[in-house]
Amino acid sequence: MQWEGINEFVSVAETESFTQAAKAIQISTAQVSRQVSALEKRLKVKLFYRTTRKVSLTEEGRVFYQHCRSVLDGLDAAERALTNLQSTPQGKVRLTASVTYGEQQILPIINDFMLRYRDVEVTAYLSNQRVDLVEQGFDLAIRLGKLNDSSMMAKKLGTRTNYLCASPAYLDQYGVPHSLSELNKHSCLLGTLDYWHFSDAGKERNIRVNGRLRYNSGYGLVDAALKGLGIVQLPDYYVQQHIQSGALVTLLDNYRESDEGIWAVYPKNRHLSAKIRLLVDFLAEHLVDLY
Repeated sequence: MQWEGINEFVSVAETESFTQAAKAIQISTAQVSRQVSALEKRLKVKLFYRTTRKVSLTEEGRVFYQHCRSVLDGLDAAERALTNLQSTPQGKVRLTASVTYGEQQILPIINDFMLRYRDVEVTAYLSNQRVDLVEQGFDLAIRLGKLNDSSMMAKKLGTRTNYLCASPAYLDQYGVPHSLSELNKHSCLLGTLDYWHFSDAGKERNIRVNGRLRYNSGYGLVDAALKGLGIVQLPDYYVQQHIQSGALVTLLDNYRESDEGIWAVYPKNRHLSAKIRLLVDFLAEHLVDLY
Protein backbone atom coordinates (compact mmCIF):
# COMPACT_ATOMS: atom_id res chain seq x y z
CA MET A 1 0.00 0.00 0.00
CA GLN A 2 2.78 2.45 0.90
CA TRP A 3 4.31 2.09 -2.62
CA GLU A 4 1.15 3.10 -4.46
CA GLY A 5 1.60 6.32 -6.40
CA ILE A 6 5.39 6.51 -6.03
CA ASN A 7 6.22 5.72 -9.67
CA GLU A 8 3.52 8.11 -10.86
CA PHE A 9 4.75 10.86 -8.53
CA VAL A 10 8.39 10.50 -9.66
CA SER A 11 7.41 10.46 -13.32
CA VAL A 12 5.35 13.67 -12.95
CA ALA A 13 8.21 15.30 -11.03
CA GLU A 14 10.70 14.47 -13.80
CA THR A 15 8.50 15.36 -16.78
CA GLU A 16 6.67 18.28 -15.10
CA SER A 17 3.50 17.04 -16.76
CA PHE A 18 0.78 14.56 -15.89
CA THR A 19 0.25 13.85 -19.58
CA GLN A 20 3.93 13.23 -20.32
CA ALA A 21 4.26 11.15 -17.16
CA ALA A 22 1.37 8.96 -18.30
CA LYS A 23 3.04 8.42 -21.68
CA ALA A 24 6.38 7.61 -20.04
CA ILE A 25 4.96 4.87 -17.80
CA GLN A 26 2.28 3.86 -20.31
CA ILE A 27 -0.89 4.37 -18.27
CA SER A 28 -3.72 6.88 -18.58
CA THR A 29 -3.38 10.50 -17.47
CA ALA A 30 -6.45 10.05 -15.28
CA GLN A 31 -4.79 7.14 -13.47
CA VAL A 32 -1.64 9.15 -12.86
CA SER A 33 -3.72 12.00 -11.43
CA ARG A 34 -5.69 9.63 -9.18
CA GLN A 35 -2.56 7.95 -7.84
CA VAL A 36 -0.80 11.25 -7.11
CA SER A 37 -3.90 12.69 -5.44
CA ALA A 38 -4.25 9.55 -3.32
CA LEU A 39 -0.58 9.79 -2.37
CA GLU A 40 -0.99 13.43 -1.30
CA LYS A 41 -4.04 12.50 0.74
CA ARG A 42 -2.21 9.63 2.40
CA LEU A 43 0.83 11.81 3.21
CA LYS A 44 -1.40 14.76 4.14
CA VAL A 45 0.82 17.13 2.16
CA LYS A 46 0.64 18.96 -1.18
CA LEU A 47 3.38 17.64 -3.50
CA PHE A 48 2.73 19.76 -6.62
CA TYR A 49 1.67 23.25 -7.62
CA ARG A 50 -0.77 22.76 -10.51
CA THR A 51 -1.75 25.33 -13.11
CA THR A 52 -3.22 24.94 -16.59
CA ARG A 53 0.25 25.46 -18.08
CA LYS A 54 2.70 23.99 -15.61
CA VAL A 55 3.22 21.42 -12.88
CA SER A 56 6.00 22.03 -10.35
CA LEU A 57 7.11 20.53 -7.06
CA THR A 58 6.35 22.16 -3.75
CA GLU A 59 9.15 22.36 -1.19
CA GLU A 60 7.76 19.24 0.47
CA GLY A 61 7.50 17.62 -2.94
CA ARG A 62 11.18 18.28 -3.71
CA VAL A 63 12.26 16.65 -0.46
CA PHE A 64 9.99 13.67 -1.03
CA TYR A 65 11.17 13.34 -4.66
CA GLN A 66 14.84 13.15 -3.66
CA HIS A 67 14.12 10.27 -1.26
CA CYS A 68 11.83 8.48 -3.72
CA ARG A 69 14.38 8.80 -6.51
CA SER A 70 17.04 7.26 -4.28
CA VAL A 71 14.72 4.38 -3.40
CA LEU A 72 13.83 3.71 -7.05
CA ASP A 73 17.50 3.90 -8.03
CA GLY A 74 18.21 1.32 -5.34
CA LEU A 75 15.51 -0.94 -6.75
CA ASP A 76 17.00 -0.54 -10.23
CA ALA A 77 20.41 -1.48 -8.86
CA ALA A 78 18.92 -4.55 -7.18
CA GLU A 79 17.28 -5.58 -10.44
CA ARG A 80 20.54 -5.12 -12.33
CA ALA A 81 22.36 -7.23 -9.75
CA LEU A 82 19.88 -10.06 -10.30
CA THR A 83 20.15 -9.69 -14.06
CA ASN A 84 23.93 -9.89 -13.85
CA LEU A 85 23.58 -13.25 -12.10
CA GLN A 86 21.82 -14.66 -15.13
CA SER A 87 23.93 -16.46 -17.71
CA THR A 88 22.43 -14.41 -20.52
CA PRO A 89 20.63 -11.05 -20.64
CA GLN A 90 16.93 -11.09 -21.34
CA GLY A 91 14.01 -8.75 -21.81
CA LYS A 92 12.93 -5.96 -24.13
CA VAL A 93 15.01 -3.08 -25.51
CA ARG A 94 13.49 -0.13 -27.40
CA LEU A 95 15.88 2.11 -29.32
CA THR A 96 15.85 4.71 -32.06
CA ALA A 97 18.35 5.88 -34.66
CA SER A 98 18.42 7.92 -37.87
CA VAL A 99 17.18 6.09 -40.95
CA THR A 100 20.25 5.61 -43.15
CA TYR A 101 22.78 5.20 -40.35
CA GLY A 102 20.42 2.86 -38.57
CA GLU A 103 19.81 0.72 -41.66
CA GLN A 104 23.42 0.58 -42.77
CA GLN A 105 25.34 0.46 -39.50
CA ILE A 106 23.23 -0.11 -36.40
CA LEU A 107 20.68 -2.77 -37.36
CA PRO A 108 23.22 -5.28 -38.75
CA ILE A 109 25.14 -5.07 -35.46
CA ILE A 110 21.93 -5.53 -33.49
CA ASN A 111 21.17 -8.61 -35.59
CA ASP A 112 24.55 -10.06 -34.57
CA PHE A 113 23.80 -9.16 -30.96
CA MET A 114 20.49 -11.01 -31.08
CA LEU A 115 22.14 -14.10 -32.56
CA ARG A 116 24.40 -14.18 -29.52
CA TYR A 117 21.76 -13.27 -26.90
CA ARG A 118 18.58 -15.08 -27.86
CA ASP A 119 16.51 -14.02 -24.84
CA VAL A 120 16.65 -10.31 -25.73
CA GLU A 121 13.82 -8.67 -27.69
CA VAL A 122 14.67 -5.51 -29.65
CA THR A 123 12.34 -2.92 -31.15
CA ALA A 124 14.11 -0.32 -33.30
CA TYR A 125 12.38 2.78 -34.65
CA LEU A 126 14.31 4.60 -37.38
CA SER A 127 13.51 8.26 -37.90
CA ASN A 128 15.36 11.39 -38.94
CA GLN A 129 13.18 13.38 -36.55
CA ARG A 130 14.46 13.89 -33.01
CA VAL A 131 12.56 11.46 -30.76
CA ASP A 132 11.69 12.26 -27.14
CA LEU A 133 12.97 9.18 -25.30
CA VAL A 134 11.01 9.72 -22.10
CA GLU A 135 7.74 10.67 -23.77
CA GLN A 136 7.84 7.81 -26.27
CA GLY A 137 9.26 5.19 -23.92
CA PHE A 138 12.63 4.44 -25.56
CA ASP A 139 15.53 2.97 -23.62
CA LEU A 140 18.20 4.64 -25.74
CA ALA A 141 18.92 6.50 -28.98
CA ILE A 142 21.89 6.38 -31.32
CA ARG A 143 22.71 9.97 -32.28
CA LEU A 144 25.33 11.60 -34.45
CA GLY A 145 27.26 14.83 -34.12
CA LYS A 146 26.98 17.40 -31.35
CA LEU A 147 24.68 16.73 -28.41
CA ASN A 148 22.55 19.64 -27.20
CA ASP A 149 20.16 17.94 -24.76
CA SER A 150 21.54 18.34 -21.23
CA SER A 151 18.72 16.21 -19.80
CA MET A 152 20.30 13.10 -21.32
CA MET A 153 23.28 10.95 -20.47
CA ALA A 154 25.54 9.80 -23.30
CA LYS A 155 28.23 7.21 -24.00
CA LYS A 156 30.50 7.72 -26.99
CA LEU A 157 30.44 4.74 -29.33
CA GLY A 158 32.81 6.02 -31.97
CA THR A 159 33.25 8.75 -34.56
CA ARG A 160 32.34 9.46 -38.16
CA THR A 161 34.18 11.52 -40.77
CA ASN A 162 32.65 13.84 -43.37
CA TYR A 163 34.47 13.73 -46.70
CA LEU A 164 34.42 16.19 -49.58
CA CYS A 165 34.89 14.22 -52.78
CA ALA A 166 34.25 13.91 -56.50
CA SER A 167 34.87 11.43 -59.29
CA PRO A 168 38.13 11.48 -61.30
CA ALA A 169 36.07 12.15 -64.46
CA TYR A 170 34.54 15.30 -62.94
CA LEU A 171 37.92 16.56 -61.74
CA ASP A 172 39.54 15.89 -65.12
CA GLN A 173 36.86 18.01 -66.80
CA TYR A 174 36.45 20.85 -64.29
CA GLY A 175 39.67 20.86 -62.28
CA VAL A 176 40.54 20.27 -58.63
CA PRO A 177 39.60 22.97 -56.08
CA HIS A 178 42.53 23.96 -53.86
CA SER A 179 40.76 26.44 -51.56
CA LEU A 180 37.32 26.92 -50.04
CA SER A 181 36.74 30.01 -52.16
CA GLU A 182 37.04 27.92 -55.34
CA LEU A 183 33.96 25.87 -54.48
CA ASN A 184 31.69 28.56 -55.90
CA LYS A 185 33.13 27.74 -59.34
CA HIS A 186 32.04 24.11 -59.12
CA SER A 187 28.83 22.11 -59.34
CA CYS A 188 28.02 21.18 -55.75
CA LEU A 189 25.65 18.31 -55.03
CA LEU A 190 23.35 19.57 -52.28
CA GLY A 191 21.53 17.76 -49.50
CA THR A 192 19.05 19.38 -47.13
CA LEU A 193 21.41 22.26 -46.21
CA ASP A 194 22.74 25.14 -48.32
CA TYR A 195 26.18 24.99 -46.72
CA TRP A 196 29.02 22.57 -46.00
CA HIS A 197 31.08 22.20 -42.84
CA PHE A 198 34.84 22.78 -42.75
CA SER A 199 37.64 23.60 -40.34
CA ASP A 200 39.86 26.55 -41.25
CA ALA A 201 42.90 27.21 -39.02
CA GLY A 202 41.21 25.35 -36.20
CA LYS A 203 37.92 27.25 -36.50
CA GLU A 204 34.62 25.88 -37.74
CA ARG A 205 33.41 27.36 -41.01
CA ASN A 206 30.15 26.89 -42.84
CA ILE A 207 30.56 27.58 -46.56
CA ARG A 208 27.44 28.28 -48.62
CA VAL A 209 27.47 26.27 -51.84
CA ASN A 210 25.33 26.13 -54.97
CA GLY A 211 24.38 23.55 -57.54
CA ARG A 212 21.62 22.43 -59.86
CA LEU A 213 20.95 19.21 -57.97
CA ARG A 214 19.48 18.81 -54.49
CA TYR A 215 18.44 15.50 -52.87
CA ASN A 216 17.46 14.51 -49.36
CA SER A 217 19.03 11.12 -50.09
CA GLY A 218 22.66 10.35 -49.40
CA TYR A 219 22.56 7.39 -51.76
CA GLY A 220 21.22 9.60 -54.56
CA LEU A 221 24.02 12.10 -53.95
CA VAL A 222 26.67 9.37 -54.00
CA ASP A 223 25.35 8.07 -57.30
CA ALA A 224 25.41 11.59 -58.76
CA ALA A 225 29.02 12.06 -57.64
CA LEU A 226 30.06 8.68 -59.07
CA LYS A 227 28.51 9.69 -62.41
CA GLY A 228 30.54 12.91 -62.52
CA LEU A 229 27.75 15.40 -61.81
CA GLY A 230 29.68 17.34 -59.17
CA ILE A 231 31.33 17.53 -55.76
CA VAL A 232 29.65 16.13 -52.67
CA GLN A 233 30.19 16.24 -48.90
CA LEU A 234 28.93 13.14 -47.09
CA PRO A 235 29.74 10.98 -44.04
CA ASP A 236 32.14 8.05 -44.37
CA TYR A 237 29.47 5.35 -44.40
CA TYR A 238 28.23 6.66 -47.76
CA VAL A 239 31.56 7.16 -49.53
CA GLN A 240 34.30 5.16 -47.76
CA GLN A 241 34.16 2.16 -50.09
CA HIS A 242 34.21 4.38 -53.19
CA ILE A 243 37.19 6.33 -51.87
CA GLN A 244 39.05 3.07 -51.22
CA SER A 245 38.27 1.80 -54.72
CA GLY A 246 39.33 5.09 -56.36
CA ALA A 247 35.86 5.78 -57.77
CA LEU A 248 35.82 8.97 -55.65
CA VAL A 249 38.73 11.25 -54.75
CA THR A 250 38.84 13.26 -51.51
CA LEU A 251 39.28 17.03 -51.79
CA LEU A 252 40.46 19.86 -49.52
CA ASP A 253 41.60 17.40 -46.86
CA ASN A 254 43.38 20.20 -44.95
CA TYR A 255 39.98 21.82 -44.38
CA ARG A 256 38.19 18.66 -43.24
CA GLU A 257 36.24 19.27 -40.05
CA SER A 258 36.94 17.27 -36.90
CA ASP A 259 35.33 13.86 -36.66
CA GLU A 260 31.81 13.86 -35.23
CA GLY A 261 30.79 11.70 -32.29
CA ILE A 262 28.48 8.68 -32.47
CA TRP A 263 26.58 8.45 -29.18
CA ALA A 264 24.33 6.13 -27.24
CA VAL A 265 21.96 8.48 -25.42
CA TYR A 266 19.60 7.64 -22.56
CA PRO A 267 17.57 9.60 -19.97
CA LYS A 268 19.64 11.07 -17.15
CA ASN A 269 17.52 9.64 -14.37
CA ARG A 270 17.38 6.14 -15.87
CA HIS A 271 20.18 3.70 -15.08
CA LEU A 272 21.18 1.29 -17.82
CA SER A 273 20.04 -2.27 -17.20
CA ALA A 274 22.50 -5.09 -17.82
CA LYS A 275 21.00 -5.95 -21.24
CA ILE A 276 21.10 -2.34 -22.46
CA ARG A 277 24.61 -1.76 -21.13
CA LEU A 278 25.71 -4.96 -22.87
CA LEU A 279 24.11 -3.80 -26.14
CA VAL A 280 25.80 -0.40 -25.88
CA ASP A 281 29.18 -2.05 -25.32
CA PHE A 282 28.52 -4.44 -28.22
CA LEU A 283 27.73 -1.50 -30.53
CA ALA A 284 30.88 0.36 -29.46
CA GLU A 285 33.03 -2.72 -30.08
CA HIS A 286 31.65 -3.47 -33.52
CA LEU A 287 31.36 0.09 -34.84
CA VAL A 288 35.15 0.31 -34.51
CA ASP A 289 35.52 -2.64 -36.89
CA LEU A 290 33.36 -1.22 -39.70
CA TYR A 291 36.22 0.41 -41.56
